[in-house]
Amino acid sequence: MANDETLRSLMFTLSYVLMKRRRDVTSADAQRRREVQRRVAHRQYFHQRHKRMIMMMIAQTSRPMGDPPARPTRVWSNIESTDWWERVVMREFQPSDWLEKFRMTKETFFLLCGKLKPRLNRQDTRLRPALPLEKRVAVALWRLASNVEYRTISTLFGVGRSTVCKCVRDVCHAIVLLLRPLYLRTPSEHELEDAARLFATRWGFPHCVGAVGSLHVPIIAPSSNTDNYWNSRGWLSVVTQGAVNGLGQFWDVCAGFPGSTEHSAILQNSTLWARGCDAGFLLHDPPLDFMGRPLGYLMLGDAGYPLKSWLLKSYPESGELTAGQRALNRKLERARGVVDEAFLRLRARWQCLLKRNDCRMDVVPTMILACCVLHNVCEVHGDEFDERWEEAVRHEESPQPADEVSPSADDRDGEEVRALFCEYFLQQENQQRTTDAAAHLLPSSHRSEGYPQTGSMLHPLMIFMVIVNTSMSIIFWTFLMSEVFFKEAETEEAKAAASVSPA
Repeated sequence: MANDETLRSLMFTLSYVLMKRRRDVTSADAQRRREVQRRVAHRQYFHQRHKRMIMMMIAQTSRPMGDPPARPTRVWSNIESTDWWERVVMREFQPSDWLEKFRMTKETFFLLCGKLKPRLNRQDTRLRPALPLEKRVAVALWRLASNVEYRTISTLFGVGRSTVCKCVRDVCHAIVLLLRPLYLRTPSEHELEDAARLFATRWGFPHCVGAVGSLHVPIIAPSSNTDNYWNSRGWLSVVTQGAVNGLGQFWDVCAGFPGSTEHSAILQNSTLWARGCDAGFLLHDPPLDFMGRPLGYLMLGDAGYPLKSWLLKSYPESGELTAGQRALNRKLERARGVVDEAFLRLRARWQCLLKRNDCRMDVVPTMILACCVLHNVCEVHGDEFDERWEEAVRHEESPQPADEVSPSADDRDGEEVRALFCEYFLQQENQQRTTDAAAHLLPSSHRSEGYPQTGSMLHPLMIFMVIVNTSMSIIFWTFLMSEVFFKEAETEEAKAAASVSPA
């Protein structure tokens, strides 16, 4: 029995050795055949190349001496038509065409090219001329504004598809590197004062220097970690956090987080959180007084952010809110709407953020930052915004996801600050009612002459006019009664004198 087992093992080992030997021989034969085929193909390639060179030399020597030299042949590159760019765009485009196709005026376009020249300028080589700087920027802007396919832009501008991809990547990187420090940066102390003054006058919210919000940008499925990019609405996205001033211009942007990331987590991983919690740029030295308490600058957010002493949000809607809390909600939502409007204009102007972005994941965050910088460039230089662009945003198929943070993340100091603003806005509304009631006491002729009828910055003037009007009325009637009294006294004295004279 043992001999049978030993014999069977020996036969199995021998069979394995023979099969392996046969496989090695077969593999070696196949490798040898491939090497022979490669050498034959290589030899044929050199023979054909040698033959082409001989034919070109014969053609050069057989050309008559009077003929002009022929243009060197560039077999390795495709010669595309550039008539549309050189003739139509540069010579025939009207101002409305520049605004529609590139989302900016011609003046702003060439200003942008001048600022990007140190990074994007290329020199001609002996092999071929370099692509002009203006054309490279135009290719990138066309892609950002329309999000059309690379193949379409390639045919339109007369360049290769790989060139279009490279132009978009290079221009976006150059915009972030060169223009972000100029157009998208943390405001200085003087700029914070101007921002707080703007929010107080335009939006009626004192001590506020900005509003923060989030935007989901649709993307195609990434090659890895796809599950992390599904948001709460059920579509793939990348989240961007942005802070804007009272004019809707971005001064802090954090982009590139997967769609499933909570808004509060993005805030805590951003520089804005560090600046706010570390008592940095949001403090004012000396502290400003508000309702009898020192208070620095603050920002406004939605329900997806935690309540902090420097970050306020509305109370959850319910039937148990007090009058002060309802007043705060109305004022805060009105002021915080500036960030929603900024994101709306951003996506309407640069529709690569509206439609599904098919770029690689390492390019998408840079593209989003570049669009935010270009948004500020257009806003700063006063480029017109066409309201028709918003139609595509308002009718988008993928609505923005909403996020809500747990109340346990709210700060006690933030509750105290929010209570102060409730009291402040309640006093404002009571003063508004008093002023409106006082306005009705004015004569109709005064009201028709343009005196303010509703709440405005002229409330003290209205109250002063009412007081002056009442005082003048009292003085007039006092003077009239004194005149009547003096006339009666003079009449009595005249009668007395007349009765005494006969005697």
